[in-house]
Amino acid sequence: MEEKMSSTVADAEDYRGFPAERTKTGGWMPAALILAIEICERLSTMGIAVNLVTYLVGTMHLPSSTSANIVTDFMGTSFLLCLLGGFLADSFLGRYKTIAIFASVQTLGTSMLAVATKLPQLRPPPCNINLATQNCKQANGFQMGILYFALYLIALGTGGLKSSVSGFGTDQFDEKDERERANMAYFFNRFFFFISTGTLMAVTVLVYIQDKVGRSVAYGICSISMFFAILIFLSGTMRYRYKRSLGSPIVHIFQVIAAAKRKRKVDFPPSIDLLYENSAEAKRIHHTDQFLCLDKAATITEGDFQKIDSSAPNPWKLCPVTQVEEVKMMARLLPIWATTIMFWTTYAQMITFSVEQATTMERSIGKFQIPAGSFAIFFVGAILITLAVYDRLIMPICKKWKGKEGFTSLQRIAIGLVLSTLGMAAAAISELKRLSVVRAVGNTSTLPLSAFILVPQFLLVGAGEAFIYTGQLDIFITRSPKGMKTLSTGLFLTTLSLGFFFSSFLVAVVKRVTGNHNGKAWLADNINNGRLDLFYWLLAVLSFINLGVYLFCTVWYKAQTSSKDVQMETVGNDSFAEEKC
Repeated sequence: MEEKMSSTVADAEDYRGFPAERTKTGGWMPAALILAIEICERLSTMGIAVNLVTYLVGTMHLPSSTSANIVTDFMGTSFLLCLLGGFLADSFLGRYKTIAIFASVQTLGTSMLAVATKLPQLRPPPCNINLATQNCKQANGFQMGILYFALYLIALGTGGLKSSVSGFGTDQFDEKDERERANMAYFFNRFFFFISTGTLMAVTVLVYIQDKVGRSVAYGICSISMFFAILIFLSGTMRYRYKRSLGSPIVHIFQVIAAAKRKRKVDFPPSIDLLYENSAEAKRIHHTDQFLCLDKAATITEGDFQKIDSSAPNPWKLCPVTQVEEVKMMARLLPIWATTIMFWTTYAQMITFSVEQATTMERSIGKFQIPAGSFAIFFVGAILITLAVYDRLIMPICKKWKGKEGFTSLQRIAIGLVLSTLGMAAAAISELKRLSVVRAVGNTSTLPLSAFILVPQFLLVGAGEAFIYTGQLDIFITRSPKGMKTLSTGLFLTTLSLGFFFSSFLVAVVKRVTGNHNGKAWLADNINNGRLDLFYWLLAVLSFINLGVYLFCTVWYKAQTSSKDVQMETVGNDSFAEEKC
């Protein structure tokens, strides 16, 4: 019987709904098929994002600040929709169906974008927007409407797809098996490698095709590659392992909040033993003395149990202690979550204003001219080099000297915030140099200044992402409840979303405030006529302030997870102390 039981995975099913056989399902082969979807998604999303601002300014004739906001809003929406995709996957569709459906949506969006950039009726007449002698006509509402529809179809597909790919990949490995658990760790490394590989192909090959052959051809390649990736993904249907859904963690959180709010005037019981708990002993999370107002959700009162089955409580009126503690664990992560948003605001500048800076400068190496969007290769290169140095040099040194496997997740996030602050300072200095050349030679289409002076800002922010991305992913996965791993991953991705949205908000505010004065607006319609350097200095100052707030939050977080993370059973008097949320 034990031998028979060990041949199946306890918490997984095959495509027919039977217990998944260990030798016939899961493992590296199905996981590799899932990674094919991810590399094509990254190729499409980043191939569009890093070079979209040049299309909006040069072809659609939009102001630079408006173009930057369109890009950041598109990226922000893509990551924000990860929450929707995660909710649908957890509550209704499952990860397999979610990936298949939303990958198809993204394919449809990129196909529509290829058509929108091909037809001359969907763009204004061509002209050189850098020459003051030409009055360029902006794209009309219909033309922009078609472009927006295509972009947000892609955003919808990306959000739904990205929310489930990493989770479905890890579903192919059994955490209870030592060998498969080790393979799962390698899967995370290869997942991030595939993300970087897709980005690298996007900022080199795909951007070059966009500039030299045609955007419609490049986006057509994205559509075709995603179509074949879907076929590859579907080919593994009979080999995948499917984990049973435990319900949406978002619903569980709202249940705790609703029950606690309903019972806010109810007195606490004299002992924590009287709080409601129905979880198995092995899966229980012990009670802690933080956010005690949430414990009202586990306080038993009259009318909490269902009328039909008195043993089953109404989940919106009474929640077990373990469910309440899961919500507390997520609440402790919120200050760290909030203070990492600023990094992604600085990241947004690398695919918007920094690319636009490069379009005005000399980008030739011999007879070969580097596309402006391809300067993001220094960004991706910094990520890959930083990860390699950290893995092969820093981690062994830390293990030898301190007996630890490198920096902690909180330390890595701090390093990322420091590097992004320095990156914005470097961006301000390079822009000051660029504007000095503009004043010297006038407003020409190509300035006699090498675009390679932008490399330091790409390298600093890219290295910062290597630290902050891995640090965030680590802390949000390892410090969250087991039943809320998908939600915590979605919470991590919302920091990217809110960072992009905050960039759009900041651009709109700065343009409105500085544009009302007689002097030069910081973010003029043409960046040669503005003071982009002052905008970068503003971001550097905000990043520095955010770094200080983050350091304060890490001190609070460590205190909450160590000295205060004590079981209530150890408190001398078996009574509760009132604490406000």
